[in-house]
Amino acid sequence: MNSSRRRFLLSSATLVGVAGVGLLSRFAGAAEGETIVVTPGTVTVQRFTDLGKSIGKEQVAKVVKSEAEWKKLLPALAFGVTRQEGTEAAFTGPYWDNHSPGLYRCICCDNALFVSDTKYDSGTGWPSFWQPIAKENVLETDDSSFGMTRTKVSCTLCEAHLGHVFNDGPEPTGLRYCMNGVALRFLARPAA
Repeated sequence: MNSSRRRFLLSSATLVGVAGVGLLSRFAGAAEGETIVVTPGTVTVQRFTDLGKSIGKEQVAKVVKSEAEWKKLLPALAFGVTRQEGTEAAFTGPYWDNHSPGLYRCICCDNALFVSDTKYDSGTGWPSFWQPIAKENVLETDDSSFGMTRTKVSCTLCEAHLGHVFNDGPEPTGLRYCMNGVALRFLARPAA
C-alpha cells in the first residue's frame, strides 16, 4: 500500500473515531471534564411572548456555545444539570412548589418551554407539567442510563437537559414532564 493511501486511511479512521466518541458522549451523558457535542444547524421552534401568547413558528439557528462559555453564563448547579445531564435533589430546586401564573423558559437560551396552566403537584419534588407549551420546543429521546429506560427531555434550541417525561401524569395527556427547576427561568404573569 502506498504511503498516501495509508495516510488517508489512518486519518479517516482517526476522524471517524473522534466523531464516534463525540456522539457517544453526547447521548450517554458526558462525564465531568468531557465536552458534550452539540450539532450546529437550524431548528424550528414556536416563539412566545412573555405572557405565553404564540407569535408563530420560526426556523432559527441552534444555540451552540463551548463548555467554558456555558460555565461563565450559568450558576454551577444549572450548568451541571443542563450541560452535563445532572439532576437537582427533590424538593430543593426552584419552582417545584410555585403556584403563580406565568411562563417557564429555558435557563440557557430563553426558549419558551411550559406554562403554569399545565403545571400540577406531582408530589415528586420537581416542577411537573402535563404538556410543553409547544411540541417543537422540546426534544424527547431515549435514555437508558442507570439501568432503566426513560424518555429524556431537552430544549430543542440549545439541547439543554431539562428532565424526563413519564406516562403517569394526569388527564388530558396522561404525561408527567418532570423538570429540573434549575433548568428553567420563570416569568410571572402580571395580575389582570
